Amino acid sequence: MEIIKNLHSYLAYVVLAVLVIAVVNAIAGWLGKKDFTMQKDLRVSLFALILSHIQLLVGLLLYFTSTNGLKAIQTLGMSGLNAPARLLAVEHPFINIIALVLITIGWSRHKKFMESNKKFKTISIFYGLGLLLILSRIPWGQWFA
Repeated sequence: MEIIKNLHSYLAYVVLAVLVIAVVNAIAGWLGKKDFTMQKDLRVSLFALILSHIQLLVGLLLYFTSTNGLKAIQTLGMSGLNAPARLLAVEHPFINIIALVLITIGWSRHKKFMESNKKFKTISIFYGLGLLLILSRIPWGQWFA
């Protein structure tokens, strides 16, 4: 269990870094009116997508096996959770799943466009929103404790 928890925690740093790189790259490409390249832009966005999904799978595994996830809800009930417990058991997984849906939609939508500007814009918006949602529900107190 400790290995999964550590994997989820340390992989989060990598995922956040790659997502920030993907969003900054897409915004720079969009505002700079650059050409969307397969060698750089596609790979950065795809790498962010893949790592985000791996992080989600590790997180779901942790959610269903940890005492801070589903077991906390089953034991205490929704009304018995204090704010930190509610963050881990409800808000963090729910919001991060929504964030991953947005990132996945951004990836799927960008493939439908031929123009670089629209590709960059789509990735900027959807990956950016996903990143903001993820950042809003990180248990910061546990990260730096």
